[in-house]
Amino acid sequence: MRASRALTAAAAAFAVLGLATPIAAAGGAPGGGPTNITVNPFSVHQGSTMQVSASGCHQGGTVFSPGNFPETALSPGSIGFATVRIFNHAVPGRHTLSVRCNGSSLVGTHQFQVLDGRGAQGGLGGSFGPTATETAIGAGLVGTAALGAGVHLMRRRRATRGRI
Repeated sequence: MRASRALTAAAAAFAVLGLATPIAAAGGAPGGGPTNITVNPFSVHQGSTMQVSASGCHQGGTVFSPGNFPETALSPGSIGFATVRIFNHAVPGRHTLSVRCNGSSLVGTHQFQVLDGRGAQGGLGGSFGPTATETAIGAGLVGTAALGAGVHLMRRRRATRGRI
């Protein structure tokens, strides 16, 4: 009878260890590193923002890429998120960002591409006044409209006098 109790206790202990092992391997244990790192969009212009996500950092973490954007906090959870703003002076080309989970020394990396930032094609946008020619044309159009309105009123007045 004692042998069967010992065998039952040993089987229960192995079952508990067997069920806990996949959880530790999946990064649920403290000290796990980041996995499944993604960036959206992959190609981003200087001065724009980019979304970074990573799995395995249940306590949060940090995202960094020296010279491209400042170190940014990764939110805690099964999938952590961070929004980073690319520096205006970041060098165009392919770069690597790094993700480190809080409480872990393991670092995960992912590539992204910085595109040359182009300024807005704004044109002159009203920074200059009208030229003398444009002013003369505008004044002529206003004068013609006033003359036409006067003629219309005079003809209408004449028509109403004859009826009464």
